[in-house]
Amino acid sequence: MCGFAGFYGQEKEKEEILQNMLRTIVHRGPDSEGKYLDEDIALGFRRLSIVDLSEHGNQPMFNENRSLVLVYNGEIYNYRELMPELIAAGHRFKSHTDSEVLLHGYEEWGEKLPEKLRGMFAFIIWDRKKKQLFGARDMFGIKPFYYSKMGDTVLFASEIKAMLEHPAFHKELNEEVLRLYLTFQFVPTDETFFKNVYCLPPAHYFIFDGENVRKVCYHPFDFCPDGSGSHQHMLDKMEKILEESVQAHQTGDVEIGSYLSSGVDSSYLAVEGKVKHTYTVGFEGEGSSELDEAHSFAEEAEIQNRGKKISAEEYWGALSDIQYYMDEPVADPSVAGLYFLSREAARDVKVVFSGEGSDELFGGYNIYCEPLQYTGFDKIPLVLRRRLGQIAENFLPQGLPGRGFLIRHGKTLEERYHCNATNVFSERQADKLLKRKNGLRIRDVTAPLYAQVKSQDPVTKMQYTDLHLWLVHDILMKGDKMGMAHSVEVRVPFLDKNVWDFASTLPLNEKVSPPKTKVLFREAAQKKVRKDTAQKKKLGFPVPIRTWIRQEPYYSIIKEQFCSENADRFFHTEKLLKMLENYKKRESFNPKTDDSRRIWTVFTFLLWYDRFFAES
Repeated sequence: MCGFAGFYGQEKEKEEILQNMLRTIVHRGPDSEGKYLDEDIALGFRRLSIVDLSEHGNQPMFNENRSLVLVYNGEIYNYRELMPELIAAGHRFKSHTDSEVLLHGYEEWGEKLPEKLRGMFAFIIWDRKKKQLFGARDMFGIKPFYYSKMGDTVLFASEIKAMLEHPAFHKELNEEVLRLYLTFQFVPTDETFFKNVYCLPPAHYFIFDGENVRKVCYHPFDFCPDGSGSHQHMLDKMEKILEESVQAHQTGDVEIGSYLSSGVDSSYLAVEGKVKHTYTVGFEGEGSSELDEAHSFAEEAEIQNRGKKISAEEYWGALSDIQYYMDEPVADPSVAGLYFLSREAARDVKVVFSGEGSDELFGGYNIYCEPLQYTGFDKIPLVLRRRLGQIAENFLPQGLPGRGFLIRHGKTLEERYHCNATNVFSERQADKLLKRKNGLRIRDVTAPLYAQVKSQDPVTKMQYTDLHLWLVHDILMKGDKMGMAHSVEVRVPFLDKNVWDFASTLPLNEKVSPPKTKVLFREAAQKKVRKDTAQKKKLGFPVPIRTWIRQEPYYSIIKEQFCSENADRFFHTEKLLKMLENYKKRESFNPKTDDSRRIWTVFTFLLWYDRFFAES
């Protein structure tokens, strides 16, 4: 895995500027560095050597007549299949790298190139003759791609922090996304927390001609359920496709390890991938570690497992650095878990398998069962259910059994489900907390997505929103950034072009049948892993922040942030402190009155703001 940074513009001292940009992303590519500069462009590259370990794989890379220049981050898993086709068309190769396939593929297919690629990627090609930039991001958004236009300068990089080093960059907080962040625990749009900095959407390419940026979607996500085949036929097909995907994702010239929890996704990948080394971390506290279960599974499967229990002191001591590596705040507590997990893996390997994407493609989240349950209650006319929900929300005490049920079922799916991390703060709660109530609202983000799947069943609608929001801006962002913090490439075999083509055809009953999730996948996985692992309920990454927030010194650390000048710029701090103090006073945990996620979401933002803006 690698990282790139660059800019289009007429700045003086181009090389020094580019060097400063590259210095911030050394962790993405510690093995080598490369630069290309001309009067219009500066392209920089940091390499983590995985395929063709010789210097032939170094970048920036040129085509035969040096009219095209490439910088690229990712892996193209079908490059060996594309290479003979390009050779037959007359292209000459000087290496055995996927990078060179991109160059010749662009010569041959132009803007059609991304459609032919199977893999994870973000790349830039500079056409020296046309003076034109062409860039693209993989269909799921596995690899990051940021860009910005500051005056006459266009900046682009694998991480935002690289762009901050350019003298034309104007660092300003994009406060208009703060309300959305409070609800989602991440920014769910192509905008970022840095004003005028954007992420290129997944499955998009762009062309910059010196004046304008034109973005094009090259792969829309269309669910086409097909129940015409028998269950056995679909099961056989799933087994074959998954096995082939894992095999394809093993390309490269280095050993591949695997993250390992106690769940079905990582367990399947470890066994199917025949890895030698697996990695697990847990945390101090009851119910906060899967170390024993993971070690037991690895021992039974005859796989080595490195496990480490992370102390509260280690976790909290790393939080500021983690915000730096993330570029933007993501208030998912498991972010830090992945940071330590990749640190353990980096002791042995450069590449690991991880199970991201299985839940979005195969219907794995427990919340997906909800629309298929309580269907009798949902037959009550919506106008009456809505009134009951309003009464429950406004007059019944928080924590009363049934209150949440009435509120949720008093709304349509589109109104209540925004993604898997839905409603950390409701919009109303966020508005009460914020001093300025500007920016997009939840419906501005979700309504266009629901409009694309209005004829689909409710589970498919939920999957679609998660594919575009939760997966891109939380799951994959933290996976890439935390892996690369320790120079580890994270590969995700479930997020594969061929796997998607099959998963998009699954009928509802092969995805979710309450209380079961991932019905067909679990059955396929059970042929590879033990039954209790294959059928284990989705848990997530357990982190005991609920306990830590109540304890010293962590309670005081949060309180100090809530009392800070930074907090006072954005929030009614008296409400923050009241929320924190009330949470500490509660003698027992009640999930219906639990404010720990809200506290953590605000705290994470303030930590991030302190790291990036405190000295501004």
